[in-house]
Amino acid sequence: MRKRQPSANLKVLVVALSAGLTILSGSGVFNSDVGAQDGESPAFTSEFPLGDCKFRTKGANRYFILAPGRQLFFDNRNCEDCEELVENRITVLDETRAIQLEIDGRLKTVKTRVVEEFETVDGELAEISRNFFAECEDTRDVYYFGEDVDIFEDGEVVSHDGAWLAGKNGARPGIIMPGGAFLLGSRYFQEIAPDVALDRAEHVAMGLEIEVPAGDFENCVEVEETTPLDPEELSTKIYCPETGLVIDDDLELVKIIKGNDDHDERMNRPHFQHHAKKSQFTRTGSMVRSLLDSL
Repeated sequence: MRKRQPSANLKVLVVALSAGLTILSGSGVFNSDVGAQDGESPAFTSEFPLGDCKFRTKGANRYFILAPGRQLFFDNRNCEDCEELVENRITVLDETRAIQLEIDGRLKTVKTRVVEEFETVDGELAEISRNFFAECEDTRDVYYFGEDVDIFEDGEVVSHDGAWLAGKNGARPGIIMPGGAFLLGSRYFQEIAPDVALDRAEHVAMGLEIEVPAGDFENCVEVEETTPLDPEELSTKIYCPETGLVIDDDLELVKIIKGNDDHDERMNRPHFQHHAKKSQFTRTGSMVRSLLDSL
């Protein structure tokens, strides 16, 4: 999944806890201080209890919904400093992919759900990626097993930059979205593909109220993504319960098509048409207020 730089009009008050709150209750993300020195933030978790999971391709994670047929449409029309119109369509396909990898010393096969991203820049096809996810039934952690990537220029594939697959060339699954309680300060790897993809996430905000062209949302959470492959790179994502991704840097959610049997005529309409509406988000919640008071 391609990283984007946050736009100047994406302003979020960030509250980050520097220590002690990296455990996600009920999930496979654990506190890990390996590699952290005195005064430094805890290290990003890179070891996950895959052997304890019974994986499924349809999920119940409220922030990352794996429902075949579901589509989310994004664009950056409200970005004041963007020079190009970027549009992205995310589709949970009615397809699965079996991935073989070693888990607890044994070769196993995990069936994953295929999620496609279709991105255009100024109306020209820029990238198609096919991402592979599966949910751990007990914890509702959604694991990321890799992606196929096609980068386009002038209608031709010019690169597969960023492609990786768990079980190949030392790559292992990461977590794209934990289940259980969302705790500030949690840090974990989303992708573990040496020298190719090492995206990692940190929970930095919660209790957000979001207004985007697709609607108004409450109790949303913010995740910052970084990578040691490019220390200057930073991506901000906002997820809302029962909806999923709502803001991806300068991209805002403009339309949702539900999964399952929702196959009406909307599927054939120009998929990025919408009435422009400025996005806004504010912080609520006594937990956040108490954290601010303590700073």
